[in-house]
Amino acid sequence: MGISVIRLTKVAPHKHCIVCGRAVEPEDSFCDELCQSKYESAQKRQKMLFVAFMILIILIIVLPFFTGTPKG
Repeated sequence: MGISVIRLTKVAPHKHCIVCGRAVEPEDSFCDELCQSKYESAQKRQKMLFVAFMILIILIIVLPFFTGTPKG
């Protein structure tokens, strides 16, 4: 039984595109404009869903105070 040795090769400093995972320069976050536009579109959609969710929660909490049964 022999012990196999794994040799690692040096790789230039880099990061990965946050959308598709391809290698990009260390100062970049996206590999191209398409990935950047996809990311920005997803961020806008997520923000809109969050706003809609908050409005719904506020309505669920506040609406019963205005539509409650009258006392008497």
